[in-house]
Formats: sequence, C-alpha cells, structure tokens
Amino acid sequence: MRRPGGLWRDGEFLKFWSGEAVSQMGTQVTQLALPLAAVYQLDAGSAQLGLLNAAGYAPFLGAALFIGVWVDRRRRRPLLIASSLGRAVLVAGVPLCAALGVLSMEYLYVTALLAGTLTVLYDVSYQSYLPDLIPRERLVEGNSKLQATNSVAQIGGPGLAGLLVGWLTAPMALLTNAVSGLVSAATLLAVRRPEPRPVVPPGRVSTWRGIREGLAQVFRVGEIRAIALQAGTYNACYLAMQTVFVLYAARELRMAPGTIGLLLSVGAVGSLLGAFAAGPLKDRLGLGRALLAELALCCAAPALLPLAPGATPAGYAMFAAAFAGTGAGCTMSTIHAVSLRQAITPPHLLGRVNAGCRFLAWGPLPLGALAGGRLGDAIGLRATLAVTAVAFLSPLLWVVFSPVPALKDFPSAGREAGPAVSAP
Repeated sequence: MRRPGGLWRDGEFLKFWSGEAVSQMGTQVTQLALPLAAVYQLDAGSAQLGLLNAAGYAPFLGAALFIGVWVDRRRRRPLLIASSLGRAVLVAGVPLCAALGVLSMEYLYVTALLAGTLTVLYDVSYQSYLPDLIPRERLVEGNSKLQATNSVAQIGGPGLAGLLVGWLTAPMALLTNAVSGLVSAATLLAVRRPEPRPVVPPGRVSTWRGIREGLAQVFRVGEIRAIALQAGTYNACYLAMQTVFVLYAARELRMAPGTIGLLLSVGAVGSLLGAFAAGPLKDRLGLGRALLAELALCCAAPALLPLAPGATPAGYAMFAAAFAGTGAGCTMSTIHAVSLRQAITPPHLLGRVNAGCRFLAWGPLPLGALAGGRLGDAIGLRATLAVTAVAFLSPLLWVVFSPVPALKDFPSAGREAGPAVSAP
C-alpha cells in the first residue's frame, strides 16, 4: 500500500534528493564552464573542443562495463560518496592551475577524462542504488523527482555558469562544482537507511563473465535493447551538435558567455515541464506510445538550430525552442526508460545492466564529439548543425521497430524479462 504523501514524507530519500540537486547544479556549471575555459583562456578550436568533450565521455566507452561488474559486488552508497569527493578534487585543480599560469589543453583533457571516469561510477551506482533506497512501486515518482531537479539545474546552471564566467573567468567558475561535490558527499553520509548487502554468486565469477552476463541481459530484453541503441545513436548526434553549437555561438554569433548561459537556461525550461508531464502523458497514451512520442519530440527539435537566422530575436526564439523541445522529450523518455529498466531487471544484475546500457548509450558520445569537431573544421559550424539535424531522425527507428510501442504499462514488480517482454 502506498503511503500518503509519497516520497515527500520519506526523509532518507529527501536527503539523497537534496544532495543530488546541489550536485546537478555544479555539474551543469562545469558542462559550460570547462569548454568556455578552453575557448576563452586557451583559444581552443573546433577540433580541440571536440577532443575535450570526447575525453569527458570516453570512460563510458572504455570503463563502463568493468565498473558495472564492480558496482554489482559492492554497496552503492560508499561508491557515490567517493566519486563525489573525487570529482570535487579534480575540478578544483583547474582554477589552481589557471592561477599559477600553467593551465593547458593537455591538463583539461586529463581532467575531463578522470572526472568522466568518476561520473560513470556515480551514474551506474546511483541508478542501482535508488531501488534499494525506495520501494519499487515508487520508482517512477523517484525518477521523476530526480529528473525535475536535473531540469531545474539545467535552467539555473548554464545561466549561473555564464554569469560566473563573465565575472570570475571560466576556471574560477569551476569552483562551484567542487563545492557541490562536497555537499553531495555530506548528504549521502547523512542517509541512514540500511543498504542491503549485494547478492554475489557463490564462487569467484570473472570480470569478463560478469560483463557478458550484463550485456546478454540488455540484448535479451527487446525493450531495453531498443532504448539503449536508440540512446547511443541519439547521444552521438547530440554531442556533435553541442560541441559545434558552443563554438558557433561564441565565435560566429559573438554571444557573450552570459548570453549563451541564459539561452541554454531558457531552453531547459522544457526539461522541467517534461518532468511534470511524464506521468500524465503515460497515463493518457500508455507507456509505449508515450515513449515513442517523447523520443520523436527530442529527435525533431534540433532541426530548429541551423534554421535560426543568427543572433536576432527570431533566432534566439528558435534556439530556445530547439533546446526546450529537446529537453522536454529527453527528460520524459529518460524517466520512463530508466524506470522500465529498474522495474524489469533482477536486482543482482542491475549494476551490470545499467552499465551495459550506459556503454551502449553513452559510449558513442566521444565519437560524436570528435565527428562534430572534425566536421565543423571541414564544412563550417552552421553546416555541421544542419547535418546533425538530419542525422537526429535516425535514432527513432530503433524504437519504432521494437516491442516498445506495444507496452501499455510497466511489467509486474520483480518479474524477470524473457527474450522480449510483451505488453501485459
């Protein structure tokens, strides 16, 4: 039976949620401040910016599967605390190097790579920890609240980053993320709900066997497989677009850092609206149709970017609409996709399945960043935005030709999926 008030009355979840909110705000500041540090402090070009973004996401391609096996064998809360503290220390090194006059692109590459590795550890642990923190029937509510927080951070974070970059310079703005990492670790330490000991099979299971088991579960379940492959294709297109857009706005449109941050903040309002609309949309259309509509929105919205007539009122409106539509569609689809994966996956496989999905969904990110940077140098920034806008339409095909559209609701709690879980 559900308790009145839901997770609003769950103090342990509220501690975790508040720390996550602060952490997300710091992360959003870093996502804008780090490339702007490369652009304004080190005069980075399109290819260098692509390499910087690729370094940040390379661990999803190279380390995610190993981390997933590791997470399944350990309690997740200590891993969350360690990764929060580690990212705080790494990001704090950037302003220190800038103050000493030794900041370089090579240092930014290494920082992005190491921080990205800790981000993989945090993300896999966090998605595996939530079902142990709250009841499974509350997963959609919990993921919706966390996505709403992420959306608020997307609204306030870029604007705050732009203001801090203009006021303090980009390297100093990164101190915000260092502080947020400390706050996140402190709130996680305050959580007192016991975390069950992970179920480890008797006898020693090799890391490679663990990886194979996780990937086998991902590819065995039709819905999880389709959504993971869709996400990978989409994310490669998105990072190619994002890599080029920041440089396009700063160099060709001559936007100030504060203007870029404000523009992204206004666009991210769509993410917040999407977090609140996800539940009602699922209730109205059913899970499968809702997911299809959400993914169609986030795949179509980027087409507005190359069509926008530059730094004009109409151009700003189209930029904001593109990011708003992308944010709304991505947020709603993420809530439903992650909740489906958490509900359908046996607990002892959840870390490896989350890591396998991260590998397929986020592994292509560095490839997208490199492709965007190279293409921007070869054909120009605005032309690259046009090419990626067309490419954004391809990820939807993974879901259209899958069992996902037939789903009416989530499978029963605790039910294991077979070769392809059909609608109940």
